Amino acid sequence: MKITRENREQGNVIIQLLIEPSDYEKNVADKLREYRQKASLPGFRPGKVPASLIQKRYAKPLLAEEVNELLTHNLTRYLEEEKLSILGDPLPAHDKQKPIDWEKDSQFEFFFEVAVAPAIHVDLAKTGSFRYLKIKVDDRMIDENIDSLCLRYGTNEETDAVGEKSTVRGDFVELDENGSEKEGGIVRKSVAIAVDLMRDETVRQEIAGKKAGDSLVFDPVKAYENRHEVGHMLDISHEEAERLNSFFRFTITSVLDFRKAEPGPELYEKVFPGDAEVTGEAAFREKMAAEIAASLVHSSEQQFHRDVRETLVASLPFELPEPFLKRWLKEVNQDKNDEEIERDFPSFLADLRWQLIKNSLIRDHAIGVTEEEITGFARHIALSQFRQYGFMDLPEEQLAGYVKKILEKEEDRERIVRQLFEGKVIGLVKEKGIVAEQEVTAGEFRSLAGIQGHDSEEE
Repeated sequence: MKITRENREQGNVIIQLLIEPSDYEKNVADKLREYRQKASLPGFRPGKVPASLIQKRYAKPLLAEEVNELLTHNLTRYLEEEKLSILGDPLPAHDKQKPIDWEKDSQFEFFFEVAVAPAIHVDLAKTGSFRYLKIKVDDRMIDENIDSLCLRYGTNEETDAVGEKSTVRGDFVELDENGSEKEGGIVRKSVAIAVDLMRDETVRQEIAGKKAGDSLVFDPVKAYENRHEVGHMLDISHEEAERLNSFFRFTITSVLDFRKAEPGPELYEKVFPGDAEVTGEAAFREKMAAEIAASLVHSSEQQFHRDVRETLVASLPFELPEPFLKRWLKEVNQDKNDEEIERDFPSFLADLRWQLIKNSLIRDHAIGVTEEEITGFARHIALSQFRQYGFMDLPEEQLAGYVKKILEKEEDRERIVRQLFEGKVIGLVKEKGIVAEQEVTAGEFRSLAGIQGHDSEEE
């Protein structure tokens, strides 16, 4: 088969493939013989159908099939042999392609347009500095975390009288129209109710100040305005809760108020059990600062990743064949209209530029990923998933089986490989590039990173 190439502007290439009779005649003839041996047509015994009839019925479809196979195989092989790194896929060159007459033509000429990826070389030492935002741990941040720990390790303690935020434990008894205990009615013992969740102001005022042994009568549906919550509280079905229209006598057995834990030796031991270095408030705060700093590293690393991408994409403004890429996107996204393609195109271009830059760094610095690294990453994913559900000590055999399942899924494996390569590229930037570390407050970090939301630093 004859294949020629014509270079055009912006890296576009026209590839011409000429298929001649010598390329396909033998294979088509062989297939026609096979068809004749197997064919079974009305009026003829199997294998005895005249060759002329087989030729008339099957020659053109077999010719088209053979030409298509030759075209696909040889175009792919040519791209590989020429080591052409292309963008997207080859597309028919409509301005050059002539109509094909399968009845008359013996030579078949095809033209494809191919976009060749631009040659890129990235000198990390000359692309400017890469910003690394290190979040400063200040006293306010430490205080907020300690306050959160005091809430986490707080306890419910019995108190004398019901307050605005008390949890009240008691017994519910359903009443009839006369205010007496309803025969066969709902009775629930030791039910905990939250005063601050009551919607009925009258009931809230009535229960306030009451003590263990006191009673009050109220309609729980009216008090909470939530039949689902009442159904859960009284341990009845959804259907029963929807029909419920009764008053209940609630007899208080205990009143609990939440008490935050206080900073001190007891709290220090709960947060850092067995840590002999945490001997007082100063040591506790220092340890907390280190813990917070470690937790903030992930945010800094993620932002550094984004900054590296933006810096490199902005500093390497190479040309891309945009008309070809839009045409290719329309071909592979038949469900999208022109307006949607145009809307998403800038984002697609940015992703493509980043991918090409990464590929050049991976190639130029011989970055690779080993099977051991892939398995280790999959193992990390598996452990994280199990720990989310509270499984901290998983048997090694079970863990290995789960890792194997992850890697058997091609898309999961490819995603892991991409993440490993991306991580190594970012590591290379740290090693070879100029990294400008900038210490910032949490509020400044949110502002510089463009994170929307409440900025506690501005309070």
